[in-house]
Amino acid sequence: MREVATYPSLEGRAVLVSGGGGGIGAAIVEAFAAQRARVALVDRDAAAAEELCRQVEARTGVRPSPAVVDLADIDGALREVRRLAAEFGPFTVLINNAGNDEAHAFGTVTSAYFDDRIAVNLRHQFFLAQELAPAMAAAGGGSIVNLGSISWMVGAPGVPVYAAAKAAVEGLTRSLARELGPRRIRVNSIAPGWVLTERQLAKGARDPKKFADYLERQCIKEHLAPVDVAELALWLAADESRRCTGHTWFVDAGAS
Repeated sequence: MREVATYPSLEGRAVLVSGGGGGIGAAIVEAFAAQRARVALVDRDAAAAEELCRQVEARTGVRPSPAVVDLADIDGALREVRRLAAEFGPFTVLINNAGNDEAHAFGTVTSAYFDDRIAVNLRHQFFLAQELAPAMAAAGGGSIVNLGSISWMVGAPGVPVYAAAKAAVEGLTRSLARELGPRRIRVNSIAPGWVLTERQLAKGARDPKKFADYLERQCIKEHLAPVDVAELALWLAADESRRCTGHTWFVDAGAS
């Protein structure tokens, strides 16, 4: 992971990252650990989360705290989040990163699958924010960062429910920014383009031309990496962005 800017305001801050066991979430966890923040992550893959924490500690000297959570089970997820809050104190940074862009054909989507995709990509963002906001406000405020996507803006085919959920992230972000602003809680979202996580690299390897085709649509002809999203998440969580709220910030190299 390349060196990133240092934000003194993040040192010692309690940060919760959802879906932190791999991909963009793992880069975000490591980036906050490198800032000497106190980082907790929730993920459904226990082995991946434990291995990430081991690696992050080796590289940064800070060991994140993992919890195994299925965010589709809101009640169970909130129980784990409350346990983490009892250990960490109030979380003043929430990174709502968890999601899944699994392809799905329009004609095959069932009502059960639709509900599952909304649960995986949207619903937990609302309920994690609802859970953490009171203590965040009592601590003097904080920052919530929701992960969206440019998929709905560019009309990406093959992921209609995912795109709908990610469009809703922007609406949720704007509404919560108004709702929570008087309590000194800022709410922003990040809309990445195609980020080459290990999972995306594996998918793209089946169609190498896809890499070149996507790069062609970007203004900047360099592929996006997870750290590119993590760097923006750091800034949005830090005091340097203290007057920024209610907006979606793009990390897509101009693809949209």
